[in-house]
Amino acid sequence: MRLLHTSDWHLGHTLYDVSREVEHAAFLTWLLDTLESQEVDALLVAGDIFDTANPSAEAQAAWYHFIARARRTLPKLDVVVVGGNHDSAARLDAPDPLFHALGVRVVGGLPRHRGGLEMERLVVPVHDARGKVGAWVAAVPYLRPSDLPSVPDSEGDRLVEGVRSVYTEVLDAARRRRRSGQALVAMGHCYMTGSELSELSERKILGGNQHALPVELFPEDVAYAALGHLHKAQRVGGREGVRYSGSPLPLSLAEAHYRHQVLVLDVEDGALTQVRPLSVPRTTDMMRVPTRDAAPLAEVLELLAALPAFDAEAPESMRPYLEVCVSLPRPEPALRHKVEKALEGRAARLVKLTPFYTGTGGALADVRPGLSLRERTPEDVFLARYARDFKEAPSPGLLESFHALLTQVQEDAS
Repeated sequence: MRLLHTSDWHLGHTLYDVSREVEHAAFLTWLLDTLESQEVDALLVAGDIFDTANPSAEAQAAWYHFIARARRTLPKLDVVVVGGNHDSAARLDAPDPLFHALGVRVVGGLPRHRGGLEMERLVVPVHDARGKVGAWVAAVPYLRPSDLPSVPDSEGDRLVEGVRSVYTEVLDAARRRRRSGQALVAMGHCYMTGSELSELSERKILGGNQHALPVELFPEDVAYAALGHLHKAQRVGGREGVRYSGSPLPLSLAEAHYRHQVLVLDVEDGALTQVRPLSVPRTTDMMRVPTRDAAPLAEVLELLAALPAFDAEAPESMRPYLEVCVSLPRPEPALRHKVEKALEGRAARLVKLTPFYTGTGGALADVRPGLSLRERTPEDVFLARYARDFKEAPSPGLLESFHALLTQVQEDAS
């Protein structure tokens, strides 16, 4: 049978207050066409459907509209979705009775029933083209610290071991249902060791990156593990069958050069036979002037004036996003005005202007050069404040307490 793995859609995302609605609509249309042309039997979406726990009406409409079109166009397609750390588990789970009637399985949060895990929701059969069960999916959503069972300290890191316990229990339940010739597939939204993190758009989860999970979480009998959270498509631990699909759109300027894709995988007789990446067409480019580092203002203005002219008949949504980095000996009060003047009539949208001051090693008041306050994570702010007040670095225990508190605040906000 054939499955398609995608994740981290982040519907409702804005880039420096610019809506990505048109780009997401183009992706979802392309995805639906791809599911049909590739004759996919099951769609796996590994978390972060939405960009925030309280998505806009437009973002929710895009999600429901996609599901409706998928059921209408591909009535035999199995759809399995797990929640991510950006999603509200309750919001994803609310329409479960309707989705269940449509044959769509969405697991927003870790479901429990009478004190135990609700395996009827966590273990999902998916069917091949003949309508027979071809694989069992252990559909584990993003696990919050409150979801994890208590484990003795002697058994290692309690968060990592708690996650291992949940995955082991769900995978064991899937194994009990599995028959000869059927594949065992896992889904998760997590951060794993041996993988690359995009700092500007991926929230650190599960108590921070010191709690990265080992690839051994997925035993060798797992034919494929469809992961979400990291926006750069990649294998984990060198294993062909443990992968992040990456996000379909660049969600920060730092991700402009990623290969944004979905993964099409074939399984036969319970084993993975092939994984093929399919590049997602990009409807809106990202540009940087200069292409590397920063340049003096006069040089930057010349580069901006040489950009292609704006086609008045082209939609605004197709104008490239532009980051401009200027090297200055001192503050320039008219900097933005001069840059915007040079961009008049050019086919680019200025979304970020970063001055670098010679002699200071970066932008004024920046601990991390080139990052604005909105790009800093709560951990960045905490560490900067701690460094201001204390000589030594915060202890691991204090950092863990900070991350636990941060997770609680983020969950309460949803």
